[in-house]
Amino acid sequence: MEPKKDEIKESKGDNSVSREMIEQSPERSTTQQLPPEIPRRTKMRSLFVVVGLIVAVGIAGTAYWYVNTNHEPITRRQTVQDDGNLTPTSTEDAISRVADKVSPSVVSIVTSVNTQSIFGAAEQQAAGTGIILSKDGYILTNHHVIDSATTVQVITSDGKTYENVKVIGSDPLNDVAYLKIDGVNNLTPASMGDSSTVRVGQQVVAIGNALGQYQNTVSSGIISGKGRPVTAGSGDGSSSESLTDLLQTDAAINPGNSGGPLLNYSGQVVGIDTAIASDAQGIGFAIPINATKGTTKMVLAGRGVQRAYLGVRYVEITAAVAKQYNLSAKSGAYVVGDGANTAIVAGSPADKAGLKEKDIITKVNGESVGVAGSVSTLAGEYAPDDTITVTYLRDGTEHNTKVTLGTYQTN
Repeated sequence: MEPKKDEIKESKGDNSVSREMIEQSPERSTTQQLPPEIPRRTKMRSLFVVVGLIVAVGIAGTAYWYVNTNHEPITRRQTVQDDGNLTPTSTEDAISRVADKVSPSVVSIVTSVNTQSIFGAAEQQAAGTGIILSKDGYILTNHHVIDSATTVQVITSDGKTYENVKVIGSDPLNDVAYLKIDGVNNLTPASMGDSSTVRVGQQVVAIGNALGQYQNTVSSGIISGKGRPVTAGSGDGSSSESLTDLLQTDAAINPGNSGGPLLNYSGQVVGIDTAIASDAQGIGFAIPINATKGTTKMVLAGRGVQRAYLGVRYVEITAAVAKQYNLSAKSGAYVVGDGANTAIVAGSPADKAGLKEKDIITKVNGESVGVAGSVSTLAGEYAPDDTITVTYLRDGTEHNTKVTLGTYQTN
């Protein structure tokens, strides 16, 4: 029902009087009362509440319509149909399984080394990689990783750092070294493979502390070659060493990977990453794991770093060597001196077994030399005092002899 017109006028009159009195009389009279303002403010607040409710209902209705139409909810992840990451190829799956299996057995090694320059003495940090050999903390790495180190730290794949680390010893000729973490018994040892059966073209995986920054970096490739001789030098050119019978791979091996494992697709260690060709792409080298097995056996037995010793000097027979020495054999090891040293070390196990200069060693315990590895690598699979059979040619006739291996003392 509409209000009466005279009521509207009266209301307007009251309102105008109230405003006039406020403007003209700053000091309010004690006898006149202003019309109360409270009811008007209450009406305004009620209006705001009603408007707010209307807006809220509108927003809620809009949201309900949006959610229940074909639109995706705002908070829902966009999924990919037939996600290729969840359906890997057999090769991808194999590499992933190797990484998952072996990564807990790979450690990062950080060392401190005292250096000298024109600016005086300084301490520098270096980094490498290691392979866990036992639950109680034995670790295999490269000799050059810990050479001249004043301190050694080991960091496991879970990020735990160990400072109570001892250097058990090293074999510079084979560029291997052994460490021991004290006070542990729950580490995960890696599984050792057989480097004598590795094939050229076989797929492999490398894991290591790339550049000393990227722990447990995984790369993959193939065995590019076997039996490679390499002269490996330090980055600053201060030292070098000659290594033989190395595995060549195109799996990415970077500074910091040294001492890390080269693995077959069963997750077994077949080599120890040790060097890269600095003037090429995709050429890296690894020490065959069989060359360390005898020494590892001695270390785990608590007898220190001792390498099996045969006591012969030889050259691997290649087409060029066969032509140079007029040999009929196409493979094996030709026993010959180097001018300054005799072919057979006097009093050595080889001397006692009757081996002579110009013999051609063709097998070690039935494994063919050159195919399964060099004489040094094949003998390195055994420990000092082990007895092996050496097969050799002398004047075209094949012979077998028993050899009890001696001990080559390393540092």
